[in-house]
Amino acid sequence: MGFLENFLAKREISKLQNTVNTINSFEDKISKLSDSELAGKTQEFKSRLAKGETLDDILPEAFAVTREASNRVLGMRHYDVQLMGGMVLHQGRIAEMRTGEGKTLVATLPVYLNALTGQGVHVVTVNDYLAKRDMEWMGKLYNFLGLTTGVILHGINQDQRRAAYNADITYGTNNEFGFDYLRDNMVIYKSQMVQRPLNFAIVDEVDSILVDEARTPLIISGQGDKSTALYTMADTFIRTIKKEVDYTIDEKGNSASLTEEGVEKAEKFFGVENITDVSNMETYHHVNQALRAHAMMKRDVDYVVKDGEIVIVDEFTGRLMFGRRYSEGLHQAIEAKEGLEVQRESKTLATITFQNYFRMYKKLCGMTGTAKTEEEEFRSIYRMDVVQIPTNKPIVRKDMDDAVYKNEVAKYMAAVEEIVERHKTGQPVLVGTISIERSELLSEMLKKKGVKHEVLNAKNHEKEAEIVAQAGRYESVTIATNMAGRGTDIILGGNPEFLTNKEMKKLGYEDHTISIASGFGPVDDEEILKARELYHKIHEEKKLELKDEQKKVREVGGLCIIGTERHESRRIDNQLRGRAGRQGDPGVTRFFISLEDELMRLFGSERIIGMIDKLGMEDDVPIEHKMLSKSIEGAQKKVEGKNFSIRKHVLQYDDVMNKQREIMYKERRNVLEGEDMKSEIMDMLDKAMDRILSFYIPEGSYPESWDIEALMDRVNKLIHPKEPIELGNIEDLTKEDLKEKLINEANKIYAEKEEMITSERMREIERVILLQIVDSKWMDHIDAMDQLRQGIGLRAIGQEDPVRAYQIEGFDMFDEMIASIQEETVQYLFGFQIRIEAQPIERKQMINMDKLQEKGGSREEEEKPKQNKSNKVVGRNDLCPCGSGKKYKKCCGKDLV
Repeated sequence: MGFLENFLAKREISKLQNTVNTINSFEDKISKLSDSELAGKTQEFKSRLAKGETLDDILPEAFAVTREASNRVLGMRHYDVQLMGGMVLHQGRIAEMRTGEGKTLVATLPVYLNALTGQGVHVVTVNDYLAKRDMEWMGKLYNFLGLTTGVILHGINQDQRRAAYNADITYGTNNEFGFDYLRDNMVIYKSQMVQRPLNFAIVDEVDSILVDEARTPLIISGQGDKSTALYTMADTFIRTIKKEVDYTIDEKGNSASLTEEGVEKAEKFFGVENITDVSNMETYHHVNQALRAHAMMKRDVDYVVKDGEIVIVDEFTGRLMFGRRYSEGLHQAIEAKEGLEVQRESKTLATITFQNYFRMYKKLCGMTGTAKTEEEEFRSIYRMDVVQIPTNKPIVRKDMDDAVYKNEVAKYMAAVEEIVERHKTGQPVLVGTISIERSELLSEMLKKKGVKHEVLNAKNHEKEAEIVAQAGRYESVTIATNMAGRGTDIILGGNPEFLTNKEMKKLGYEDHTISIASGFGPVDDEEILKARELYHKIHEEKKLELKDEQKKVREVGGLCIIGTERHESRRIDNQLRGRAGRQGDPGVTRFFISLEDELMRLFGSERIIGMIDKLGMEDDVPIEHKMLSKSIEGAQKKVEGKNFSIRKHVLQYDDVMNKQREIMYKERRNVLEGEDMKSEIMDMLDKAMDRILSFYIPEGSYPESWDIEALMDRVNKLIHPKEPIELGNIEDLTKEDLKEKLINEANKIYAEKEEMITSERMREIERVILLQIVDSKWMDHIDAMDQLRQGIGLRAIGQEDPVRAYQIEGFDMFDEMIASIQEETVQYLFGFQIRIEAQPIERKQMINMDKLQEKGGSREEEEKPKQNKSNKVVGRNDLCPCGSGKKYKKCCGKDLV
């Protein structure tokens, strides 16, 4: 298989090289164009596309234009291997490119090409800093070529979002794109929507976004009404019980559970006979979450306490995830554990997984330094394969064998000694840790040794890019949590751009001015021209200052990477290694591991641990053996396989919801697009009447056995006739005749209403009421589906496939919801009254798009419902309660007076 894979990979690169040769053939011709002629190529390409040429037809010339423009505006010319990466992205695949190979510049090629269609390109980054940085940096190139750019950042308003999405190229984070999609499917008016149809997305750090974050869904929530007292009670109870006596911990499964003794104590504490009984499920759930908060969730590892709030720490990057909350009450349980105010639980209003969101794009691609180990997952879920792009210069980095110690103390002492020794030679060292706690422990040990160093973890992430950028300086020592600082180049001897920017800020220049000044494109503004002259002067000075330092760092062996623990995913280890050896630089990497590390303890081979014990080796003697390395890799593969199964399982369940979501959002979009809903309403009336008649007039029954009184009572509640409906002689009617008579009466009632308030106004009321009922019922359905899913796993005990059961019951519930929407919509439309001062058209969950604020069941936003709690009459000049932003007299109250 290895031979076959290598053969196919070489053939793939050979194909790409042929196209690279074609692109290079345009270089002479393109380089002779003036700036205005080069920028004019954009319009020429658009015209050619309009005449029937495809993107593939114009790719070689468009890539050549982008490369020339980049050279003129950014001072950077794409390498041939970067052209290959750009082609792979355009094909809707994943380009695996090593750290330092210039992925940000690679993306400009397919971005420019695909933006020519005018349908929009989204560039997805892992955080706001990178989104803003890349938009400002690469935006100079796109603007020079006549394309517009925008950026979606947390906290900007709806108008700013809409403008950014209407740009040719939009930068933003996965969270912002996902939340905007959900919010767009909650609006009452089309004008409140911000996104265009999802066309083409390039996902930067694709493994982080589509794999690491795929387990947790995006959730928009409203505040629930459940009391928080039970969380405090459950927390008090958990503090009274003992490990191994009252509860046990399964570290492999990342779970904790009460023993029989623990269950008895819980029943006694809460005063119940059987805590696992259905009637006590809520209490039992709270106890389990409190137990998990105490036994499994560690402060400064899984979360930190900041400004009186629990802030989650991203397990893969070590960054703080502001605004996110654990779901299913776990966040509240941690708040109780830490003695903070317990926030109310939230009610889900809209939800989607990243997997299903990104699969909606017409074309999806991604780039990263580490994706090959997850290729099976990318193929099966996203239908993307991984192409490994060759490096521009040969890699000379030396990856040393792992040093394995018997215990953690010996491991950390050995790692510190290694850092001290390398620091003495002046070699820069970057140390990777898996938690804040470990980074602070190493920091204390280095302080005692008198080694000056920087610590980068979730507690000081604001300085992230600056600290990482200077990690390659002579004698520097940097401790970083996992892969904090992804997206920032570590240049040996120091990063002159960061030093220049710092100097310019000291001189009083704003970020925006510095961003334009650092480019090479044409500028008319005198002030910018002066700033540019100064910027390049300082930049040259800094480069000269760092030149000698760069030479010294190369002489001592380049950047040294020290890992203090193997991560459960090989990708994260490879990312850490990849920080050294950039663009042919020298470098060295080594991992220090102990048999007490979580990965080795839980998934390592007991045979190897037993063998080491028999050898009777000293604690401070490292063990280096191929069998150990294989054992570590085997342990990582086990965990990766397990995590893939979890993500696939999440997707199987969400696929059920996704089919339902697609149906609901498509129908909702039709209403927003302004379709005439009268025929739809009449169809709903017909179906509602069918259900009523089927219930009260069983198939094959005779007129004398019909319960006409109950039937008419139900019909009257549905269509609200002013006068009793005359049915005549029932015995002469068939079921079909009766239905026709009732429908005709309903049509008369509806026609009278429409005549009184005009057809135009009636269409608007139909639209608003239908949207409000759809949203209310959909929210309730999401809750019901969530509850069904929580208990469905138990079906496996009875040899039933839980996913299949979830599909069948979920669609039955969906059908019931549709019937409920139809009946309630008809009832509201026939029931509203025309009076001098009308009651507002109420909505159970009124969505106010400007008041949505990020929270998170996983990745969640919370919106505060706007309700007319006093039920008071809305004045003619008050804002309309439907959320349109218009005055009531010009909106829903226009003709109801």
